[in-house]
Amino acid sequence: MAKQSIFGRISTLMKANINALLDSAEDPQKMLDQLVRDYTNSIADAESAIAETIGNLRLLERDHQEDVQAAAEWGNKALAASRKADELRKTGNTADADKFDNLAKIALQRQISEENEAKAIAPTIATQNEVVDKLKEGLNGMKQKLEQLKAKRSELLARAKTAEAQNKVHDAVKSIDVLDPTSELGRFEDKVRRQEALAAGKQELAASTLDAQFNALEDVGELTEVEARLAALKSGAPVQAAIEN
Repeated sequence: MAKQSIFGRISTLMKANINALLDSAEDPQKMLDQLVRDYTNSIADAESAIAETIGNLRLLERDHQEDVQAAAEWGNKALAASRKADELRKTGNTADADKFDNLAKIALQRQISEENEAKAIAPTIATQNEVVDKLKEGLNGMKQKLEQLKAKRSELLARAKTAEAQNKVHDAVKSIDVLDPTSELGRFEDKVRRQEALAAGKQELAASTLDAQFNALEDVGELTEVEARLAALKSGAPVQAAIEN
């Protein structure tokens, strides 16, 4: 049952469509991490099961070899006993010849028994060899899939880091965009422009005030002359003389 379970897990994981799983995952990175853990654990379990299966197979093969060897040894004993019986029978020693023939028969029976045991084990050995081959094949496939998963995870992490870096650069560039009125440079430029406008306004105001002062001086001069002429008139002096003076 354990072997079947491991074999089933290997088959399921081998058939898994990684791209489809990633496409349907809310978080592909977490999905990849989980798949890597699943494959790693399953590979460890598979290696343990395969090692156990191979160990049992080697025991069966050893038992089979011992049965074959024992059958051969009993066959040799039967042949030796039969030849001894034939030699004794030629000398007329029938009683001993019969004993050795009986020993030959016993040896042949043991030979047949060992051969039957060897035949009985053979199909199991063949089946176990097929299972081991399939398990090894599945294990190698899982290891290849695991490498693909690790490569996919590395690629995904690299892409995520690249995207993160691109976003940071984009945000940094956007934050210093001089054309952006909300940026620090935009606000500073606007402040400078207002200060420049204020200075120009002050200069213009100062210039207009100075002109007004000169105009006022001219007005004061005219009034003074009027007062002088009026005083001259009152004193009886000619106005022209006042002008000449």
